[in-house]
Amino acid sequence: MKRVVILTGSELRHTFFRKAIALSDQIEIVQTYCEGLEKSLGTFVKQESGNDLRTKHLHAREQSELDFFGLFLDSTADRSKPLFLPKGEINSPKYVEAILKSDPDLLIAYGCSIVREPLLSAFPRRFLNVHLGLSPYYRGSGTNYWPLVNREPEYVGATFMHIDSGVDSGEVIHQVRARIAPGDSAVQIGNRLILDMTQVYLNLILRFDQLKAMPQIPSSPAHRYYKKKDYSEESVATLYQNFCDGMIDEYLRDQKSRCAAVSIVENPALVRPIP
Repeated sequence: MKRVVILTGSELRHTFFRKAIALSDQIEIVQTYCEGLEKSLGTFVKQESGNDLRTKHLHAREQSELDFFGLFLDSTADRSKPLFLPKGEINSPKYVEAILKSDPDLLIAYGCSIVREPLLSAFPRRFLNVHLGLSPYYRGSGTNYWPLVNREPEYVGATFMHIDSGVDSGEVIHQVRARIAPGDSAVQIGNRLILDMTQVYLNLILRFDQLKAMPQIPSSPAHRYYKKKDYSEESVATLYQNFCDGMIDEYLRDQKSRCAAVSIVENPALVRPIP
């Protein structure tokens, strides 16, 4: 039995994640700390003018999350012991003290604020994070959005890592690439990846003691870093035009060679199936 503390957000994808992880009878959730939406991308976009395309895209994403996760969320008991707090408050002394006092086997993060000292280094190699994107190729904000804007679906995926003080820069444990099917939209690709990521994270927790330290992908000046302010009306227009222009069919025709050219970290403990 693994005793786990979860640090996450409050959007539907985060709620799905914590409730799904908590269903395992081999995991005891000590507490889930759920940060609010005060600094979300949607909040950021609402403060800007000329935001029609970005707003429509975010609404489509919200509706797709409801379609993917709504029935599960409505019909599944919540064993994750959620505690809701404002965005950024995970670093406040009262929450840090509570986490340290609970002394979990693992601290796992998905979609929380940047974690700072003293919490950052309190659980060496027992504090894990998932980055929705393939590090170090894409780092920062929207790291599965920008590969689709740049016509590079082979870079859409998830990275599991030991957390550190950088942005998506911790030691990589394992990576998965998004499953993409003919006719997919950007939000379908993203939500299917969240489903897959959650299952892999669950397996990572259960097999934590079997994980191996893996060779890392070297950083390169060619790798990309994006911020929230880069999310523009023009980028959304490009995204949708790429899908209209057959980007997905083009990718699927050459998927094997394109993925072979973009190496990812695959931990042997997580590649083999659970018995």
